[in-house]
Amino acid sequence: MGPPAETDLYRDTWVRYLGYANEIGESFRAIVPISLVWASYGVATTYVTADAIDKGKKAAVAHEYDAGKTTRVAVAVVDTFVWQALASVAIPGFTINRICAASLYLLGTMTHWPLPIRKWVTTAIGLSAIPIIIKPIDRSVDFLMDSSLRKLYGAKEKHPSSS
Repeated sequence: MGPPAETDLYRDTWVRYLGYANEIGESFRAIVPISLVWASYGVATTYVTADAIDKGKKAAVAHEYDAGKTTRVAVAVVDTFVWQALASVAIPGFTINRICAASLYLLGTMTHWPLPIRKWVTTAIGLSAIPIIIKPIDRSVDFLMDSSLRKLYGAKEKHPSSS
């Protein structure tokens, strides 16, 4: 048995949930001011940026004496930022937005519930969809990046989603 694995603040602690802030914001879009939805994107984007910087710093330490240190650090930052931006912000935010919009529309056409009830049900649907969409989106972004960006720099390191 080897040494205990280092705890990654951005992947192994409660901080990871900050990456899901925008999905929560999108779920509540029908009942909160739009400024709160945009603020949730600010929280998620801050998380993505902090994780990318953290992975760059770790790459700098791991490759301190390597000739290609700068390139390895840049690859770590870009790979983490692009992966997180797609898998934690853009794709899930869009997905939850569309689920909620469709739910609100369908509830409006198929029920006679008052608008406040429809909005709260839409929020509940959006929140309940979050855990369902995470893994498929993570795997899809892995596939997308493995098929495109990672081919450019020959990434052989662990994917962000496998941490």
